[in-house]
Amino acid sequence: MTEAETALRTIERAWNAAAQPWNAENLAALYTEDAVFYGGRTTHSVGQTQVWGYFDSYVGILASVRLALVEQELRTLADGVCLAQGYAKFDFDLTAGGTSGTVLRSTLVLVRRPDGWRIAQHHFSGIPDAPPIPSAS
Repeated sequence: MTEAETALRTIERAWNAAAQPWNAENLAALYTEDAVFYGGRTTHSVGQTQVWGYFDSYVGILASVRLALVEQELRTLADGVCLAQGYAKFDFDLTAGGTSGTVLRSTLVLVRRPDGWRIAQHHFSGIPDAPPIPSAS
């Protein structure tokens, strides 16, 4: 297994452990202090405190979440820095009961720290139905 594969699977396992049950503090701990995060809300979250706030905004909505990072293209950008881009498949258990799920595009930059791998950049977005090209008038 390459360094990038190891990093991605380590983060995926840790993310799932922190999201079952949903735990904003444990999820935020997977990100660097200066992480740049763009998820399912309309604003960026910059820094671990804002990342925690993002995850905390789902308390009372999400009971637990399972994440599968699939069809990932991996690149080692430098020693201890990896890029993963592909799809994030989510299965949600809702606190109100029931389940839901989605698949999003994903980009992660993972960095090795003395205490393990962390996420420095996180971007998840919807998959467009068509290219964003304006129609001719």
